[in-house]
Amino acid sequence: MQYDPNNEPNDVSISRFESMLKTNDVLFFDSGEFESIIHHYLENGKVALAKKAIKMGLQQHPTSINLQLFKIEIFVLENKFDEANALLDELYNLEPGNEEIFIQKANVLSKQDLHEEAIRILLMALDLSENPDEDSDIFALIGMEYLFLDQFENALLYFRKCIDADPTDYAALHNVIYCYDFLDNNEEAIDFLNNYLDGNPYCEVAWHQLGRQYFATKDYKRASAAFDFAIISDDTFIGAYLEKGKVLEKQNEYAEAIENYKITLALDDPTSFALLRIGHCYEKLGNDDLAVQFFDRCVEEDPLLDKGWIAITKFYLKKQDYQKALYFINKAVNIDADNVLYWKLYAKINQRLNFLEEAERGYKRTLELGNYELDTWLNRADILISLGEYDASIYNLLQAVEFYPESAEIEYRLGGLYFKTLQSDKGRYHLKNALRLNDEYDFILSELFPHVIKKPMVKAIISSSKKRAE
Repeated sequence: MQYDPNNEPNDVSISRFESMLKTNDVLFFDSGEFESIIHHYLENGKVALAKKAIKMGLQQHPTSINLQLFKIEIFVLENKFDEANALLDELYNLEPGNEEIFIQKANVLSKQDLHEEAIRILLMALDLSENPDEDSDIFALIGMEYLFLDQFENALLYFRKCIDADPTDYAALHNVIYCYDFLDNNEEAIDFLNNYLDGNPYCEVAWHQLGRQYFATKDYKRASAAFDFAIISDDTFIGAYLEKGKVLEKQNEYAEAIENYKITLALDDPTSFALLRIGHCYEKLGNDDLAVQFFDRCVEEDPLLDKGWIAITKFYLKKQDYQKALYFINKAVNIDADNVLYWKLYAKINQRLNFLEEAERGYKRTLELGNYELDTWLNRADILISLGEYDASIYNLLQAVEFYPESAEIEYRLGGLYFKTLQSDKGRYHLKNALRLNDEYDFILSELFPHVIKKPMVKAIISSSKKRAE
């Protein structure tokens, strides 16, 4: 239900109403007071109190359409669509020209995923509007219904109508850009924003969005200028400083990027994103001590941000300090055991440290979490071979074949494993497959199965294949 935000309940109304609930005294409120009290409770998620206010409001004002409409909102929240529709039909018979009834009807249809029907009803509401060319609320609702249908061109049309009706509707402005982004149409978004800024030159939101569009098209000079204008329009606009920092990073201006990121730390509580970017900038500048300091602050600020743990782990990997890298990736895994990126790093680090059983566990968990990259299958297979777990390695590779049926690297390993486990027929089959796919990869046998490569049967298969290739 549409509501005038200026008609907020005062503390006295709320106190009187809640006092009435506690004492069972009956106090009188006019219908407007009840509406503002109900709206206050709904906005604050206090549905039970809103329901009590609706019930008491209708006892005192049984003919109030607006209070009945709030009752419909409650029905929708509770997915009681039949009750909502029945009450809407009653209200329509009483006031067939009330556009709010149509808006609520559309809301019920939308909640039931009947978005095309909702649009039809909203267009009827628009016809009833006193100013159909300026009803930004209904335009916004129609735009959202088109978004639900993934009809971005139509959604864009109505969100632009919102802005034509109310240039200060920043929610609509964001939705316009969202549609342009989804349509991958940066140039039209840039044209739209430049035209908008001609009439609204001090709109920091529009400058910020324009900068993002220039950034997406890699026009970093114009992006930087747009973010500067956003900051001039509002020098406390944290988003503009963050985006300006990203542009400066792209231009390898790391010290200046740090300055912009640090401004955001002074304006508000530190964000993990800013701390992470500062760490990366210091790393680029070769200041390892400060880089680590900010990576540490990042993971302390937001332990659930995987990019922070990955950054500090990779930092130590590059330094070949595998023990510290392992320390941090272990902490990350303990916080989020279902993050596939953590397990990939966990496996890689343990492999570097020659902790093969732990490395194998890491690759196995990576696969269990749905990461089916070829290297993951191969690394796990090679570790199992090193551990003497030949049957497990074969089983792992047979699973990999389902995803990579034409991989010479898998076939050479299977061939070697089958010969190693004295299954010569299978070994011959897979070795021939491997040679057919790529006869230059036969070094895999030499590296992983130095004894197998010396077998006369294996030598003969390789020799025969290469003669045919010549």
